[in-house]
Amino acid sequence: MKEFKLPDVGEGLTEAEIVRWHVKVGDPVKVNQIIVEIETAKAVVELPCPFEGVVAALMADEGETVEVGRPIIAVDDGTAPVSAPAPEREQALAEDMVPEPPKEKRQPVLVGYGVKTGATKRRPRKAQPARSAHPPAPEAEPVTRESQPLVPETEPVTRESRVPGRESGFVPQAAGPIAAGGGLPAETATPAGRVAALAKPPVRKLAKDLGVDLATLTGTGPQGSITREDVHAAVGTAGAPVVVAQAVQAGEERIPIKGVRKATAQAMVASAFTAPHVTEFLQVDVTETMDAVRRLRELPDFAEVKVSPLLLVAKAMLVAARRYPMINSAWDEAAQEIVVKHYVNLGIAAATPRGLLVPNVKNAQALPLPELAKALGTLAETARAGRTQPADMAGGTITITNVGVFGVDAGTPILNPGESAILAFGQVRDMPWVVDGQIVPRKVCTLALSFDHRVVDGELGSLFLRDVGAMLEDPLRMIAWS
Repeated sequence: MKEFKLPDVGEGLTEAEIVRWHVKVGDPVKVNQIIVEIETAKAVVELPCPFEGVVAALMADEGETVEVGRPIIAVDDGTAPVSAPAPEREQALAEDMVPEPPKEKRQPVLVGYGVKTGATKRRPRKAQPARSAHPPAPEAEPVTRESQPLVPETEPVTRESRVPGRESGFVPQAAGPIAAGGGLPAETATPAGRVAALAKPPVRKLAKDLGVDLATLTGTGPQGSITREDVHAAVGTAGAPVVVAQAVQAGEERIPIKGVRKATAQAMVASAFTAPHVTEFLQVDVTETMDAVRRLRELPDFAEVKVSPLLLVAKAMLVAARRYPMINSAWDEAAQEIVVKHYVNLGIAAATPRGLLVPNVKNAQALPLPELAKALGTLAETARAGRTQPADMAGGTITITNVGVFGVDAGTPILNPGESAILAFGQVRDMPWVVDGQIVPRKVCTLALSFDHRVVDGELGSLFLRDVGAMLEDPLRMIAWS
């Protein structure tokens, strides 16, 4: 039996939500077969199975948020089991929590120490009456590393954090009352003097979520331990799913903050309150750009790709970034350095049903115009379909947000974390414009550039924005300045 633990599919992700299982208990699986879809803070990702065998257990439900490193599926590959499937897992864990009676020269494994041969022998215990809820304290005896009894932890531990070689969930602590026969202790005194009930880590978490004090419950599980059913019964919801939420008033809807929405909120708050933002605006006559877009659509090189004004905005931005490299840099607070990047991973902010995503085109400065058009089209299509991978959103250096598609003229965009500039491209619309002293209708849009004032001075930001605008007024400048 093998367990597949939730991997970190991004850069330092800590959790993910189980979106949909592609297999069920009893299904045969092969290596690299897609078994589950998960939603991280950045994207929806399909996970392949690293084992071949038969699905023995699904250890997380759809809609459940799981921490990285937690087992999510058990596959029977014909080898010895590493853990029993639920609900047998809980029973096995409860049985595993019973320590063996002390023996002479026993070899406890202590955190920070190796396996040592015990030099201290335990005095034989006197016969005691039948177990009670409060057994009399044992005779005092010296406490050494080798003679310390093992009692259950009062805080949850994970399988990975337990002491190697002892999977019972016990760690050495000061000597306390032990039930007759060296079995499971009936109760353990906490440092504050309260009595901590015996319960497994998942049960403790459930009690905490439901606001149940374990010390007030009487356990019905093995060795008097408290079970999930005991906790549910205490709140009158036996067998009910755990739902912790505020009461919804009439006319209100509550949406959990998770996934992309949660990650975006955290990133925007961190950016807004870390980098001093400055935003400048420029109205541009883009009549010639719109004519160029029409002509490009007629060329055979662009027959299989979508050509939009955003393509030429992106090209103008890439040319301007080469002319002013500091705009394409990042502030490294830890190293107290400005990192100037001589490559451009061009981010395109995309509105999706899952929230705002900012995938980027890697090394966009090196792409010919047809290849850039193809890359932008693929990026947008993948984002709308919810298939953007975390790697596609990592490493961006400068970003464009196309607010014009929503009929908006301009805005004050917030920097993507780790970048020093973001350009908002507003809608293109007919406006009266002065040309050669005459007022004529022209295609006009508004550009808004936000930049990190720690890195980009006002002069540099203004020059960059002016050049982008100049290339959109006359696209031939893109050729002249490339």
